[in-house]
Amino acid sequence: MFIVQAFKALHEFWRYLVGSVLIIAASTIGQIPFTLAILGKLWMDNQGSPEELGNAMGSLDQATLMGVLDKNLTLFLLLLSFVFALGGVFLAVKYLHKQKMKDIITTRKKFDWGRVWFAFIMITIYTIGTTLLSYYIAPEEFEVTFDLIPFLILCVVAILFVPIQTSVEEFVFRGYLMQGFGVLAKNRWFPLVMTSFIFGGLHYFNPEIGAMGDIVMVFYFGTGLLLGIMTLMDEGMELALGFHAANNLISALLVTADWTAFQTYSIFKDISDPTAGIVDVLPVFIIYPIFLGILAYKYKWTGWKEKLFGLVKKPKETQLEDNLVPD
Repeated sequence: MFIVQAFKALHEFWRYLVGSVLIIAASTIGQIPFTLAILGKLWMDNQGSPEELGNAMGSLDQATLMGVLDKNLTLFLLLLSFVFALGGVFLAVKYLHKQKMKDIITTRKKFDWGRVWFAFIMITIYTIGTTLLSYYIAPEEFEVTFDLIPFLILCVVAILFVPIQTSVEEFVFRGYLMQGFGVLAKNRWFPLVMTSFIFGGLHYFNPEIGAMGDIVMVFYFGTGLLLGIMTLMDEGMELALGFHAANNLISALLVTADWTAFQTYSIFKDISDPTAGIVDVLPVFIIYPIFLGILAYKYKWTGWKEKLFGLVKKPKETQLEDNLVPD
Protein backbone atom coordinates (compact mmCIF):
# COMPACT_ATOMS: atom_id res chain seq x y z
CA MET A 1 0.00 0.00 0.00
CA PHE A 2 1.30 3.43 -0.96
CA ILE A 3 0.62 5.30 2.29
CA VAL A 4 1.72 2.35 4.43
CA GLN A 5 5.25 2.73 3.07
CA ALA A 6 5.68 5.66 5.49
CA PHE A 7 5.80 3.13 8.33
CA LYS A 8 9.10 1.80 6.97
CA ALA A 9 10.71 5.08 8.02
CA LEU A 10 10.57 7.60 10.86
CA HIS A 11 6.98 8.75 10.57
CA GLU A 12 6.05 10.88 13.59
CA PHE A 13 3.86 13.70 12.28
CA TRP A 14 6.09 16.44 13.68
CA ARG A 15 8.72 15.32 11.20
CA TYR A 16 6.34 16.12 8.34
CA LEU A 17 5.74 19.58 9.79
CA VAL A 18 9.48 20.23 10.11
CA GLY A 19 10.08 18.75 6.66
CA SER A 20 7.44 21.05 5.15
CA VAL A 21 9.14 24.07 6.70
CA LEU A 22 12.47 22.87 5.27
CA ILE A 23 10.99 22.51 1.78
CA ILE A 24 9.36 25.95 1.96
CA ALA A 25 12.64 27.48 3.17
CA ALA A 26 14.56 25.86 0.31
CA SER A 27 12.01 27.15 -2.20
CA THR A 28 12.22 30.65 -0.71
CA ILE A 29 16.00 30.64 -1.07
CA GLY A 30 15.49 29.61 -4.69
CA GLN A 31 13.35 32.71 -5.27
CA ILE A 32 16.20 35.07 -4.37
CA PRO A 33 17.71 35.15 -7.91
CA PHE A 34 14.33 36.19 -9.35
CA THR A 35 13.93 38.92 -6.73
CA LEU A 36 17.44 40.24 -7.33
CA ALA A 37 16.92 40.22 -11.10
CA ILE A 38 13.67 42.20 -10.74
CA LEU A 39 15.34 44.72 -8.42
CA GLY A 40 18.29 45.05 -10.79
CA LYS A 41 16.03 45.71 -13.77
CA LEU A 42 13.95 48.26 -11.84
CA TRP A 43 17.13 49.99 -10.66
CA MET A 44 18.50 50.23 -14.20
CA ASP A 45 15.16 51.60 -15.42
CA ASN A 46 14.55 54.05 -12.57
CA GLN A 47 17.93 54.61 -10.85
CA GLY A 48 16.07 54.92 -7.55
CA SER A 49 17.22 54.34 -3.98
CA PRO A 50 16.89 50.85 -2.45
CA GLU A 51 13.84 52.03 -0.50
CA GLU A 52 12.23 53.43 -3.63
CA LEU A 53 12.98 50.22 -5.50
CA GLY A 54 11.41 48.16 -2.72
CA ASN A 55 8.31 50.35 -2.78
CA ALA A 56 8.13 50.11 -6.57
CA MET A 57 8.39 46.33 -6.48
CA GLY A 58 5.80 46.08 -3.72
CA SER A 59 3.34 48.14 -5.76
CA LEU A 60 3.46 45.76 -8.72
CA ASP A 61 0.84 43.01 -8.96
CA GLN A 62 1.93 39.50 -9.89
CA ALA A 63 0.93 39.79 -13.55
CA THR A 64 2.95 43.02 -13.90
CA LEU A 65 5.97 41.47 -12.17
CA MET A 66 5.96 38.70 -14.76
CA GLY A 67 6.51 41.35 -17.46
CA VAL A 68 9.50 43.16 -15.96
CA LEU A 69 12.09 40.77 -17.41
CA ASP A 70 12.29 38.85 -20.66
CA LYS A 71 9.68 36.09 -20.64
CA ASN A 72 12.18 33.26 -21.03
CA LEU A 73 14.40 34.65 -18.28
CA THR A 74 11.38 35.08 -16.01
CA LEU A 75 10.28 31.50 -16.61
CA PHE A 76 13.78 30.19 -15.93
CA LEU A 77 14.14 32.13 -12.68
CA LEU A 78 10.67 31.13 -11.47
CA LEU A 79 11.31 27.46 -12.17
CA LEU A 80 14.75 27.66 -10.58
CA SER A 81 13.13 27.84 -7.14
CA PHE A 82 11.76 24.32 -7.69
CA VAL A 83 15.28 23.00 -8.12
CA PHE A 84 16.02 24.28 -4.62
CA ALA A 85 12.70 22.87 -3.37
CA LEU A 86 13.65 19.48 -4.82
CA GLY A 87 16.79 19.62 -2.70
CA GLY A 88 14.60 20.38 0.32
CA VAL A 89 12.40 17.34 -0.40
CA PHE A 90 15.45 15.12 -0.71
CA LEU A 91 16.95 16.37 2.56
CA ALA A 92 13.67 15.96 4.44
CA VAL A 93 13.04 12.44 3.17
CA LYS A 94 16.61 11.14 3.50
CA TYR A 95 17.76 12.75 6.74
CA LEU A 96 14.60 13.64 8.65
CA HIS A 97 12.66 10.45 7.90
CA LYS A 98 15.51 8.07 6.98
CA GLN A 99 13.39 7.07 4.00
CA LYS A 100 14.16 6.23 0.38
CA MET A 101 12.87 8.72 -2.20
CA LYS A 102 11.36 5.80 -4.13
CA ASP A 103 9.10 5.04 -1.18
CA ILE A 104 7.31 8.38 -1.44
CA ILE A 105 6.91 7.88 -5.20
CA THR A 106 5.81 4.30 -5.86
CA THR A 107 5.21 0.88 -4.34
CA ARG A 108 6.67 -0.84 -7.39
CA LYS A 109 10.15 -2.33 -7.27
CA LYS A 110 11.20 -0.03 -10.09
CA PHE A 111 9.90 3.35 -11.20
CA ASP A 112 7.50 2.71 -14.11
CA TRP A 113 8.37 5.09 -16.96
CA GLY A 114 5.70 3.43 -19.10
CA ARG A 115 2.99 4.80 -16.84
CA VAL A 116 4.54 8.28 -16.92
CA TRP A 117 4.62 8.32 -20.72
CA PHE A 118 1.09 6.95 -21.08
CA ALA A 119 -0.38 9.72 -18.94
CA PHE A 120 1.88 12.30 -20.59
CA ILE A 121 0.79 11.33 -24.10
CA MET A 122 -2.89 11.15 -23.10
CA ILE A 123 -2.89 14.70 -21.71
CA THR A 124 -0.73 16.01 -24.57
CA ILE A 125 -3.25 14.75 -27.14
CA TYR A 126 -6.12 16.21 -25.13
CA THR A 127 -4.45 19.61 -24.62
CA ILE A 128 -3.36 20.03 -28.23
CA GLY A 129 -6.74 18.82 -29.49
CA THR A 130 -8.82 21.15 -27.32
CA THR A 131 -6.54 24.12 -28.04
CA LEU A 132 -6.77 23.65 -31.80
CA LEU A 133 -10.53 23.12 -31.53
CA SER A 134 -10.89 26.36 -29.57
CA TYR A 135 -8.82 28.19 -32.18
CA TYR A 136 -10.96 26.73 -34.98
CA ILE A 137 -14.24 27.69 -33.27
CA ALA A 138 -13.19 31.19 -32.16
CA PRO A 139 -10.02 32.34 -33.95
CA GLU A 140 -10.76 35.94 -32.98
CA GLU A 141 -9.97 35.04 -29.37
CA PHE A 142 -6.41 34.02 -30.23
CA GLU A 143 -3.37 35.75 -31.63
CA VAL A 144 -0.64 33.72 -33.32
CA THR A 145 2.57 34.88 -31.63
CA PHE A 146 5.02 32.26 -32.86
CA ASP A 147 8.60 33.60 -33.04
CA LEU A 148 11.14 30.88 -33.81
CA ILE A 149 14.20 31.89 -31.76
CA PRO A 150 12.37 32.86 -28.53
CA PHE A 151 10.18 29.76 -28.94
CA LEU A 152 13.22 27.48 -29.26
CA ILE A 153 14.72 29.02 -26.12
CA LEU A 154 11.35 28.52 -24.40
CA CYS A 155 11.41 24.85 -25.44
CA VAL A 156 14.83 24.34 -23.85
CA VAL A 157 13.86 26.07 -20.59
CA ALA A 158 10.43 24.45 -20.37
CA ILE A 159 11.50 20.92 -21.28
CA LEU A 160 14.35 21.01 -18.75
CA PHE A 161 12.61 22.74 -15.84
CA VAL A 162 8.82 22.35 -16.07
CA PRO A 163 9.04 18.58 -15.31
CA ILE A 164 11.12 19.49 -12.23
CA GLN A 165 8.43 21.94 -11.12
CA THR A 166 5.58 19.49 -11.59
CA SER A 167 7.55 16.60 -10.07
CA VAL A 168 8.35 18.61 -6.95
CA GLU A 169 4.67 19.43 -6.51
CA GLU A 170 3.79 15.75 -6.89
CA PHE A 171 6.55 14.61 -4.52
CA VAL A 172 5.26 17.06 -1.90
CA PHE A 173 1.48 16.67 -2.25
CA ARG A 174 0.84 13.20 -3.64
CA GLY A 175 3.85 11.65 -1.92
CA TYR A 176 5.29 13.30 1.19
CA LEU A 177 2.14 14.93 2.59
CA MET A 178 -0.17 12.13 1.39
CA GLN A 179 1.82 9.70 3.50
CA GLY A 180 2.16 12.13 6.41
CA PHE A 181 -1.56 12.85 6.67
CA GLY A 182 -2.29 9.15 6.16
CA VAL A 183 -0.11 8.23 9.13
CA LEU A 184 -1.79 10.96 11.19
CA ALA A 185 -5.41 10.14 10.30
CA LYS A 186 -4.99 6.35 9.88
CA ASN A 187 -7.24 6.45 6.81
CA ARG A 188 -7.03 7.28 3.11
CA TRP A 189 -9.81 9.79 2.51
CA PHE A 190 -8.39 12.44 4.84
CA PRO A 191 -4.97 12.71 3.15
CA LEU A 192 -6.69 12.68 -0.26
CA VAL A 193 -8.93 15.59 0.69
CA MET A 194 -6.30 17.53 2.66
CA THR A 195 -3.60 17.37 0.01
CA SER A 196 -6.13 18.39 -2.66
CA PHE A 197 -7.32 21.29 -0.50
CA ILE A 198 -3.78 22.54 0.18
CA PHE A 199 -2.74 22.05 -3.45
CA GLY A 200 -5.74 24.04 -4.64
CA GLY A 201 -5.37 26.69 -1.95
CA LEU A 202 -1.78 27.46 -2.91
CA HIS A 203 -3.05 28.48 -6.36
CA TYR A 204 -5.48 31.03 -4.91
CA PHE A 205 -3.07 33.92 -5.42
CA ASN A 206 -2.38 33.03 -9.06
CA PRO A 207 -3.30 35.89 -11.43
CA GLU A 208 -5.88 33.60 -13.08
CA ILE A 209 -8.02 33.83 -9.95
CA GLY A 210 -8.00 37.62 -10.01
CA ALA A 211 -8.84 37.66 -13.71
CA MET A 212 -11.44 34.88 -13.88
CA GLY A 213 -12.88 34.73 -10.38
CA ASP A 214 -12.97 32.28 -7.48
CA ILE A 215 -14.86 29.70 -9.51
CA VAL A 216 -11.52 28.69 -11.04
CA MET A 217 -10.63 27.20 -7.65
CA VAL A 218 -12.98 24.34 -8.56
CA PHE A 219 -10.51 23.45 -11.30
CA TYR A 220 -7.51 23.51 -8.95
CA PHE A 221 -9.24 21.52 -6.20
CA GLY A 222 -10.58 19.09 -8.79
CA THR A 223 -7.15 18.62 -10.33
CA GLY A 224 -5.59 17.94 -6.94
CA LEU A 225 -8.31 15.40 -6.23
CA LEU A 226 -7.81 13.73 -9.61
CA LEU A 227 -4.05 13.40 -9.11
CA GLY A 228 -4.58 12.07 -5.59
CA ILE A 229 -7.06 9.44 -6.79
CA MET A 230 -4.61 8.37 -9.48
CA THR A 231 -1.87 7.93 -6.90
CA LEU A 232 -3.94 5.96 -4.39
CA MET A 233 -5.63 3.74 -6.96
CA ASP A 234 -2.40 2.99 -8.82
CA GLU A 235 -0.28 2.61 -5.65
CA GLY A 236 2.23 5.12 -7.00
CA MET A 237 2.47 8.58 -8.53
CA GLU A 238 3.91 7.75 -11.97
CA LEU A 239 0.59 8.54 -13.68
CA ALA A 240 0.23 11.78 -11.72
CA LEU A 241 3.78 12.78 -12.65
CA GLY A 242 3.10 12.25 -16.36
CA PHE A 243 -0.29 13.99 -16.24
CA HIS A 244 1.00 17.06 -14.38
CA ALA A 245 4.13 17.42 -16.53
CA ALA A 246 2.15 17.27 -19.78
CA ASN A 247 -0.51 19.68 -18.53
CA ASN A 248 2.01 22.39 -17.59
CA LEU A 249 4.58 21.83 -20.32
CA ILE A 250 2.26 21.64 -23.32
CA SER A 251 0.19 24.56 -22.02
CA ALA A 252 3.33 26.69 -21.64
CA LEU A 253 4.38 25.93 -25.20
CA LEU A 254 0.94 26.36 -26.77
CA VAL A 255 -0.92 29.24 -25.14
CA THR A 256 -0.17 32.21 -22.93
CA ALA A 257 -2.13 35.26 -21.81
CA ASP A 258 -1.47 38.49 -19.97
CA TRP A 259 -3.29 37.14 -16.91
CA THR A 260 -1.67 33.70 -16.53
CA ALA A 261 0.97 32.66 -14.00
CA PHE A 262 3.36 31.68 -16.80
CA GLN A 263 3.71 34.24 -19.59
CA THR A 264 5.73 32.62 -22.36
CA TYR A 265 6.75 32.96 -26.00
CA SER A 266 4.13 30.39 -26.88
CA ILE A 267 2.56 29.67 -30.25
CA PHE A 268 -0.77 31.32 -29.35
CA LYS A 269 -1.81 34.15 -27.08
CA ASP A 270 -5.30 34.12 -25.60
CA ILE A 271 -6.73 37.62 -26.06
CA SER A 272 -10.29 36.77 -24.98
CA ASP A 273 -12.04 38.36 -22.05
CA PRO A 274 -10.73 36.48 -18.96
CA THR A 275 -14.03 35.54 -17.36
CA ALA A 276 -15.08 32.10 -16.23
CA GLY A 277 -18.40 30.41 -15.66
CA ILE A 278 -19.68 26.96 -14.86
CA VAL A 279 -18.88 25.83 -18.43
CA ASP A 280 -15.18 26.46 -17.80
CA VAL A 281 -15.06 24.06 -14.85
CA LEU A 282 -17.25 21.35 -16.39
CA PRO A 283 -14.16 19.38 -17.51
CA VAL A 284 -13.55 18.62 -13.82
CA PHE A 285 -16.88 16.79 -13.71
CA ILE A 286 -16.88 15.34 -17.23
CA ILE A 287 -13.35 15.00 -18.67
CA TYR A 288 -11.59 14.03 -15.43
CA PRO A 289 -13.87 11.03 -14.82
CA ILE A 290 -13.19 9.95 -18.41
CA PHE A 291 -9.44 10.13 -17.73
CA LEU A 292 -9.91 8.01 -14.63
CA GLY A 293 -12.02 5.53 -16.59
CA ILE A 294 -9.32 5.14 -19.23
CA LEU A 295 -6.62 4.60 -16.61
CA ALA A 296 -8.80 2.23 -14.57
CA TYR A 297 -9.45 0.12 -17.66
CA LYS A 298 -5.82 0.04 -18.79
CA TYR A 299 -4.33 -0.71 -15.38
CA LYS A 300 -7.23 -2.83 -14.10
CA TRP A 301 -7.90 -0.87 -10.93
CA THR A 302 -10.04 -2.65 -8.35
CA GLY A 303 -10.97 -2.07 -4.72
CA TRP A 304 -11.94 1.59 -5.10
CA LYS A 305 -13.69 1.80 -1.74
CA GLU A 306 -10.76 0.32 0.18
CA LYS A 307 -8.06 2.29 -1.63
CA LEU A 308 -9.83 5.64 -1.32
CA PHE A 309 -11.68 5.30 1.98
CA GLY A 310 -10.08 2.37 3.81
CA LEU A 311 -8.05 2.45 7.00
CA VAL A 312 -4.29 2.81 7.11
CA LYS A 313 -2.82 0.16 9.41
CA LYS A 314 0.77 -0.24 10.45
CA PRO A 315 2.13 -3.55 9.12
CA LYS A 316 2.94 -6.08 11.83
CA GLU A 317 6.56 -6.37 10.74
CA THR A 318 7.10 -2.63 11.28
CA GLN A 319 5.46 -2.81 14.69
CA LEU A 320 8.04 -5.40 15.72
CA GLU A 321 10.84 -3.19 14.41
CA ASP A 322 9.66 0.05 16.07
CA ASN A 323 11.92 -0.34 19.10
CA LEU A 324 14.88 -0.83 16.75
CA VAL A 325 14.28 2.49 14.94
CA PRO A 326 15.67 5.59 16.69
CA ASP A 327 13.18 8.32 17.61
